[in-house]
Amino acid sequence: MAILRRYAAEIAVTLAVIAGSVMVSLGDGAETPRNAAVGWVCVALACTALFLRRRFPLPVTIFTAVCCAIYYPQTDPDGFVLLAFAFALYNNASTGRIRSAAVVAAASMGGVAIGEMGAGASRQVDNFAFLLMAGWFIALVAVGAVTYYRREAERTKEAEAQRRATDERLRIARELHDVLGHNLALINVQAGAALHGKDPAKAEEALTTIKQTSKEALRELRATLGMLRQADTPSLARVAELAESAGTHGLTVRTEIDGTATELPPDVEHAAFRVVQEALTNVARHAAANTVVVRIGYTPHDVSVQIDDDGRGGTAEPGNGIRGMTERAEALGGELTAAAREDGGFRVRARLPLRVKK
Repeated sequence: MAILRRYAAEIAVTLAVIAGSVMVSLGDGAETPRNAAVGWVCVALACTALFLRRRFPLPVTIFTAVCCAIYYPQTDPDGFVLLAFAFALYNNASTGRIRSAAVVAAASMGGVAIGEMGAGASRQVDNFAFLLMAGWFIALVAVGAVTYYRREAERTKEAEAQRRATDERLRIARELHDVLGHNLALINVQAGAALHGKDPAKAEEALTTIKQTSKEALRELRATLGMLRQADTPSLARVAELAESAGTHGLTVRTEIDGTATELPPDVEHAAFRVVQEALTNVARHAAANTVVVRIGYTPHDVSVQIDDDGRGGTAEPGNGIRGMTERAEALGGELTAAAREDGGFRVRARLPLRVKK
């Protein structure tokens, strides 16, 4: 059944060619057909070649044209071999080989015209039939071209849909990483302090902080899921909350604003907030810092966020954090750098244009 479905078109054309040729032969039984064996060989070869059209569209088109060129002048009555050539011509154009299909069609019509001119009074194709055949070939090439471009448009649409789905999955992954990674990292730090500390008061304080941080994590997770459903987007106005959260873990966070704060596009504000959040998370986990300075700069063209710490500096550890921040910035046409400072510590700086570059 699978073979029948795969070759349904070829089988249908073959049956039509054979049935038509048989009917024409039976209808003209008064005279013995001329070169009947040659005619049936051409029919068999042309129809067999159709089953190779997917692998060799142009050679099959040329081969069926040659079969027609042998069949019609050498045999009578005229059978339906031309259907095989017509199908091969359409197939060639529908696979994107439009120019070659047009050339073969033009060459075929040229061959018919030259043959009829040399035939003189014994012409087999009159002017009307010649024009009808030419129109038929042009229509086949045109329909094949339309079919090809329609398929290409569908493939492009499907590829775009797949790309958008991939982007959406990456966006959701970044959101969950930022929300959960930030709070779980802080919980981990406090849990370590509570586990290894000898002062019960500090252990109780650490556990209280863990409770508050886990509560904040749940709130962030709900907010993120709401955002994925087109709810409110995190904004830079909440940087103070991030600073306060980091302060409970021994970091002194200072926020500085350069320029006049303006209303930002939601995606830009969201990305800027997540960069600050991820950078503070990395400081708490890896930097062994005491002080962090968060600078937010506004210009008419872009917004920048810069996070400096006085920690150990060095090379950033490979992971999803910096990669995720970089992807956010680049998705908006911006840039992000993360490197050690010359005077010690580490710096993360992102510049986000207010309009996405095309």
